[in-house]
Amino acid sequence: MSDGSRPVRRCGVLGDPVAHSLSPVLHRAGYAGQGLDWTYDAHRVPAGGLEAFLDGLGEEWRGLSLTMPLKREALTLVDRLTDRARLAGGVNTVVLDDGARVGDNTDLPGAAAAIRERTSRPLSSAAIIGGGATAASVGLALVDLGVTRIELLVRDAVRAADTVAVLRSHPAGVDVRSAALDGPGDLAADLVVSTVPAAAQTAELVAQCEAVPVVFEALYDPWPTPLSAAALASGRVLVGGLDLLVHQAALQFELFTGVAAPLAVMRDAGERALAARNPA
Repeated sequence: MSDGSRPVRRCGVLGDPVAHSLSPVLHRAGYAGQGLDWTYDAHRVPAGGLEAFLDGLGEEWRGLSLTMPLKREALTLVDRLTDRARLAGGVNTVVLDDGARVGDNTDLPGAAAAIRERTSRPLSSAAIIGGGATAASVGLALVDLGVTRIELLVRDAVRAADTVAVLRSHPAGVDVRSAALDGPGDLAADLVVSTVPAAAQTAELVAQCEAVPVVFEALYDPWPTPLSAAALASGRVLVGGLDLLVHQAALQFELFTGVAAPLAVMRDAGERALAARNPA
């Protein structure tokens, strides 16, 4: 609890759009669970606005979660990058420590933890739908888990070039290829990851993924998406966006507070919030 000698510590999530974010729900639940008198709010910050926001922060600020479109913008605005943020080419976490800004990326270990929570099966090949920052982070996590071949399914190979380069830079080495999102044929992979909006998940795309035994849906709202609904109906292993969000948020919580994250408390809060948004 605050003793009155210092301001209550503040954290928040930045992005555009950001009103839908469950991060405030998760982090606030964590604070309550650990008895911390901290605050965490959502702040709409459009592309190009991160530098001004950072420059306006007071000493009470401790940490920031970053979402679209700020993850790559933050790379040049922090004082130091962790190895995993540099590898991913994106920052989803900024730790504010005695005036210094440290850019980190908890999507990598968060994605790996989310996958291993749901399945222990060996993974050597993956297909990733989409080519943005989330695709890069999850792809790197997959390489950490043993994946040696990744196929990126994208609408525009030029726009996905940065993600291809990021994945190929992994020290373990990985065969990365890009293909058209609307290409013919069923996917042959151990796992498929979707990082595209639910509206982009056409019946044809869902059908292409039917033979893939593990489905990782990076979205959590709306839920279920067409791809996740098909995975649930067929009894395949499903890693959901909430799994990723909870695990990466728990890592952020610990970086911000220095206290162990109450993972079960945070997950329960997220599940209840999602259920309220999407009543059966």
